[in-house]
Amino acid sequence: MSPEYAMDGIFSVKSDVFSFGVLILEIITSRRNRGLYHSSHHLNLIGHVWTLWKEDKVFEIVDKSIADSFSMAEILSCMKVGLLCVQELPRDRPTMSSVVRLLGSDSTLLPEPKQPGYTNSNGLSNDTDSSTSTQHLSANNVSMTVLEGR
Repeated sequence: MSPEYAMDGIFSVKSDVFSFGVLILEIITSRRNRGLYHSSHHLNLIGHVWTLWKEDKVFEIVDKSIADSFSMAEILSCMKVGLLCVQELPRDRPTMSSVVRLLGSDSTLLPEPKQPGYTNSNGLSNDTDSSTSTQHLSANNVSMTVLEGR
């Protein structure tokens, strides 16, 4: 489910692109996009793949049966397309027709992916790349009252 749909109820064709990107990453890694994959960073699958991508260690998460069947260049190209599809902002994601074209392209010609949506376990992205980012937090307190009759 795309971040804009989960958070704001906004659905578009780019929501399907996000889901397709998740599917690509799940196939390549043979893991579901649920739970924690790196306990010290509290990442889900998308966040874990993104972290490994930035560290040039993404080959560590590729399923062995996939690695035995395809060249690493093909796998990395597909993974890059998957990361392009799960970018946080819908306007940054390719269209599905572009995805088809990208899957047949040379990986060196593919654009670099930006920060994906849902990069940590609480569903919020970390924007640590921007030196001008500010973080606004609010405390949500709930009190509960139980009424009892006499």
